[in-house]
Amino acid sequence: MATHSTVLLLEKLQQQTERHIQKAIREWQNLSPEVFEQSENTASWNAAQCIEHLNIYGRYYIPAIERAIDRAIYRNSRPSPSFRSSWLGSYFTKLMLPEENGIPKKKMKTPAHARPVASLDTRKVIAEFIDQQEKLMQLMERASKINLNGARVPISIAKFIRLKLGDVFMFIVAHNYRHILQAERALAAAAKDRSTIKSANIPAPGFLHALAQSH
Repeated sequence: MATHSTVLLLEKLQQQTERHIQKAIREWQNLSPEVFEQSENTASWNAAQCIEHLNIYGRYYIPAIERAIDRAIYRNSRPSPSFRSSWLGSYFTKLMLPEENGIPKKKMKTPAHARPVASLDTRKVIAEFIDQQEKLMQLMERASKINLNGARVPISIAKFIRLKLGDVFMFIVAHNYRHILQAERALAAAAKDRSTIKSANIPAPGFLHALAQSH
């Protein structure tokens, strides 16, 4: 499978995560909750639900990643100059990534535990998202001091499956990007004055498409 520079991988993942944080701070926090809570139709999530879905995943993965890093530090893990993605990790990342135009390759059924409720406090949802992404940035920084190949994290849907920490970071950032674009589409569809919604200005993480490919 693909082998990457550890330093470059973490740097690009942090850059993409910072773009997600700035989207929330500079744009979402300035929009009315009413816009966030409108759905295009009864079958679609509104923007608040899209972000809450990410928060649900973050509530599991952020503590799980932190535990994996703590264990690696306890074992005196040392950073490796390269990270080799597993076939399963690459598969999950590619599964999450939308096409280059931002449209998902295919719809996926959301696990029951990750489905957001209909009624949400939008302000709290956005605040939690920002907190989680800032914590994710801190964990990536801590992860630069250990071997991403050795640390393992159980995945949420099947805890007996443990992915390399580097693969988990890639999956999370790809998953975040997928649903942030979904939230942007919901906002554009819901806003009466669509000029109040800035176009999705998060550069497509082409590096993830490349990193997810096997050699």
